[in-house]
Amino acid sequence: MSHPPIPSRGLPRNLLIGPLVAVVVAFFGSPPARAEEPGSGALVLRREGAAPVEAPRLRADAAITVSGPTARATITQAFRNTTSEWVEGTYLFPLPEDAAVDSMKLVIGDRVIVADIRERQAARRAYEAAKAEGKAAALTEQQRPNLFTNAVANIGPGETVLVQITYQQSIRLSGGTYALRLPTVAAPRYSPAPPLVRSAAEGPAAPDPVPDRAKIEAPVLDPAHHAPINPLTLAIDLKAGFALGAVKSATHAIRVDDLSQSERRITLADGATAADRDFELTWAPAPGSEPSVGLFRERVAGAEAVLAVVTPPSEAAPAPALPRDVVFVIDNSGSMGGASIRQAKASLLAGLDRLRPGDRFNVIRFDHTYEALFVDTVTADERHIAQAKTFVAGLEASGGTEMLAPLKAALQDAHPDEAGRLRQIVFLTDGAVGNEAQIFSAIATERGRTRLFMVGIGSAPNGYLMRHAAELGRGSFTEIRSVDQVSERMRELLVKLESPVVTDLTATFSEAADATPSQMPDLYRGEPVTVAARMPEAKGTLTLTGRIGGQPWRTVLDLGEAAEGSGIGKVWARAKIADAETARITGRLDQAGADAAILRLALDHGLTTRLTSLVAIDATPRRPEGVRLVSTDLPLNLPAGWDFDALFGGAGEAAPPRQRRAGLPAAQYAAAPSVPLPQTATDFELRALAGLVLLGLGLLMAARRRRLA
Repeated sequence: MSHPPIPSRGLPRNLLIGPLVAVVVAFFGSPPARAEEPGSGALVLRREGAAPVEAPRLRADAAITVSGPTARATITQAFRNTTSEWVEGTYLFPLPEDAAVDSMKLVIGDRVIVADIRERQAARRAYEAAKAEGKAAALTEQQRPNLFTNAVANIGPGETVLVQITYQQSIRLSGGTYALRLPTVAAPRYSPAPPLVRSAAEGPAAPDPVPDRAKIEAPVLDPAHHAPINPLTLAIDLKAGFALGAVKSATHAIRVDDLSQSERRITLADGATAADRDFELTWAPAPGSEPSVGLFRERVAGAEAVLAVVTPPSEAAPAPALPRDVVFVIDNSGSMGGASIRQAKASLLAGLDRLRPGDRFNVIRFDHTYEALFVDTVTADERHIAQAKTFVAGLEASGGTEMLAPLKAALQDAHPDEAGRLRQIVFLTDGAVGNEAQIFSAIATERGRTRLFMVGIGSAPNGYLMRHAAELGRGSFTEIRSVDQVSERMRELLVKLESPVVTDLTATFSEAADATPSQMPDLYRGEPVTVAARMPEAKGTLTLTGRIGGQPWRTVLDLGEAAEGSGIGKVWARAKIADAETARITGRLDQAGADAAILRLALDHGLTTRLTSLVAIDATPRRPEGVRLVSTDLPLNLPAGWDFDALFGGAGEAAPPRQRRAGLPAAQYAAAPSVPLPQTATDFELRALAGLVLLGLGLLMAARRRRLA
């Protein structure tokens, strides 16, 4: 029998307030638990429904040896547990996007445990089993080619353990300048929201653009309330193989010791430095001492790996300047706050000033929305350029980083069959997003005749996204880390945009060779050609051909004259893995085929990839049976120059869904600075259900009371 609805008027006030408060608290989440802080002035991580946990202290040391075209790096991370608990610490950290990570060691006192390379799930299972058994264990996993996690289990009270990672990478060469980059902080990334749940009638839901979003997040400290943490020391032995000229860093103060004409020892002038910005070192040959050898070889596992680095001549006859359609895209999201937005705006204004009368252009800005200044490209006359400069000057950084929609808008070509014009995109961003796969897929399928030039802005740009996007877009990648670099590096980029491309590029080996890249990229004058190959013996020739400014270009290298190098085999394997990933993204390989190729290469060469991990396990249990193990995510510094409030503050429609403020109320910082751990499994549903049950009971009791009255 149904009953009429019961009005709320006349119900006891306290009967309604309690359940309603329960529902509201359940919906918005309860405040962090307050408890005595374990340690004076220590960094404390708060967890839902649990006592605060003091984070392990972390220090890192980087030792890098540069040998000609490659570098070998050893990164040592020291985890120190200052508490009376047994701790598991997880640390998210960056590496160069082309790093071939091939070794990891766990050091506890005088014990050294060498890691094995295993299929990813098998490595994770072994690590979890060792953790449960109380054994010391470490697990290195790749989350992105330039983003890794280290998990270290069963760090004893008062104990320090070391995790030592080694990797091989290539040295970058552009315009006669060599560069080595070491990322030191994993910048917070914006992950677009997952698709809404759909009913069966609406069909299958779209896939999550960032299915591993929880694995690429970490607590971030507000620099207004926390001194920098995670100090880094660095030493580089530079063995260039030719007489050196200037050796400098635009990112850090360095000390350079001359060891010989071709060798330098580089250290940080200030000693240990906060891990809050990428380190960059550049060097150039002494005048008149350009290296004559760009060919290197290494014998590995019964075969030879060969690496050729060749720069096309810059004195080729110039081609007639073609009019251009240039679309400038600028990121004004929250992660670009502070110095980054100033660098981006200055870079875009420099690009506008280089436009010629016959060119056309447009400007697109984006955060969690996007806006094009003009409906289509317009002529680069004085009036339109003035409009664009006013538009750019008014931009401010806030909101999320929804990069896909503005990228697709920029790739749309209203005149795909128009001959005699170059179409180019200049994309200015820090690349702080988690949906790289979506970005790459869009470029591969929609690029058409467009060339994409990525400009990485700020102290910690996402090099993997920027460099691979430029490769897929057949353009180039430029990094701008300070306003002081805008003029020089934008000039270099804009000259590339105006210079004739090296077209029809091919690489041919006279002997059987497994070479990479499988498809040669477009190049601009002065850009090097890098080819890696594996062959039974380094013999025969490598012939490179192409056209510069309409004129044929050809060079032949005798592989028998290759100089001895180190790490060439790792570089080749890493490049082949990148080839397989690109083939998967562009549809030349299906998922199964790409995974099989990547797994085979990774296991054969001992490399960490998205399918393989390094795991080190001690043989003897250490944590006493029955003693609990607490787990924490180690916090990160905010990248230098970023605006914390623009990134995490200002709750509202503009606030990105994944970004969150990290820290306690200001009044509590003096006692114990802290950051909240990610809330990935709250008991919201139970609390909401309890609130609804109490509300229902209250309504029934009120109805019964009214009937008895």
